[in-house]
Formats: sequence, structure tokens, C-alpha cells
Amino acid sequence: MVEKYKKEVANDVVFNLEYNSERQRLIIPEYGRHLQKLIDQATAIEDDETRNKAAKYIIQVMGSLNPHLRDVPDFQHKLWDQLFIMSDFKLNVESPYPIPSREVLELKPDVLQYPQNFPKYRFYGNNIKYMIDVANKWEDGEMKNALVMVIANHMKKSFLSWNKDTVKDDVIFEHLYELSGGKINLLHSTEELLNTTDLMRTNKRMSNKTASVGQPKIQNNKNNKGGQKKTFQKNNNQK
Repeated sequence: MVEKYKKEVANDVVFNLEYNSERQRLIIPEYGRHLQKLIDQATAIEDDETRNKAAKYIIQVMGSLNPHLRDVPDFQHKLWDQLFIMSDFKLNVESPYPIPSREVLELKPDVLQYPQNFPKYRFYGNNIKYMIDVANKWEDGEMKNALVMVIANHMKKSFLSWNKDTVKDDVIFEHLYELSGGKINLLHSTEELLNTTDLMRTNKRMSNKTASVGQPKIQNNKNNKGGQKKTFQKNNNQK
């Protein structure tokens, strides 16, 4: 019996299986392992002319995966950059575009500055902080006192939007004192904010208005029982 037609031992087959975890890591997995092997073979070619031809052939293969973008100049630049990246920057060929470097590729972008000034009390929002900063610049007087009370009432309403339980005015005054950097102090003030019930009623009314936007209105005809359309009947007694 020919050797290749002999029945293989199942244990040997399982033992000799090659798993992807044991193979070389793919730098850009989207192109697959066969293309990675082509690039590795092209990198090992010693002749410069043959290596350049192999690189151009690989670029054609990479472009064939996206035929609708193959002839776009920017896309060709992207393919050449990916070719050098997949070769681990070891491929020495002539490129029509600037060859990327490992240092430029590993550069990290700058950290984005998000407009978040006080992450401790996020439920108040940034506008409250801006209003507090404006109130700190005003001179003491009736206008500033009125603005401070408006800010405090709005803080209480925002607090109740996220926490449905009742909140004491002292808590709002403490947060206002902290957010203003100690410049607005109402801890020992006799002023009282709006009632919690009124603020909750306001929040509920605004939420109902928001939910009703875009919903069709349903007319309920009380006189028409059963939901049937009332037909017109001609009165024959009229002359």
C-alpha cells in the first residue's frame, strides 16, 4: 500500500496541528497571512532590481483588494506606507513616496482638552460654572445678589433632575461656596430657595413638553361610541 494512502494516526494529527497563536504575529491582519509571507520573501531578496519588482507586484496585489480605490494617488501612498509597516521597516526598495519611519509611526497624539472644569459635580453642567465665574466678577449689590439667587435656584433644579429626593438648601449653598472658590458664601444666609415641589413640578412639565414633540394628536369623539365613523343621513321631511 502506498505510504500517502495509509490511515494517519489521529493523535499524531492533533499533536502536529499549527495554531495561529503559535505563528508569527500579523502586523496588519486585514491583508491576511499569505500577503505577509510575500512581503517577508521580498524583504529577503538580495538583488535590488528583483526586490523592487517584487514590491511593485505586492502593491498591485494589495490594490486588487480595493479595486475602486487602486488608482487614487492618496490610496497608492497609503499602500506603500502599509507595505513598509508590514515589512517592519526592513524592506529596502525605491518608493515613489517618502518612506515612513518607526519614530513617526509611534508618536502619540496630544491629549485633547475637554471643556470640563469641575468633574466633581457634573450634574450642574458647565453653564452653571460660567455663571458663577461671571458673578464673582460683579461688584456687590442688588444685581449680584439677584444673580446669585438665580444660580442657586437653577443648581437646585439641576440637582433634583438627577436626584428625585428632596434636597436641603444648605447642600446647594455648600456646593455654590465650593464652586465659587469661597467668594459666594450663603451658608449663614437667611435666604430661602424655591420650594422643592414647585421645582419638581417644573421639571415634570418640561419633560412632558419634550416627550410630546413629534407625537400625533389623537382626537377622542365622545359622541361616537364604538369608534365607528358617523355617516350623514338625509332628512326627507325637509322641503
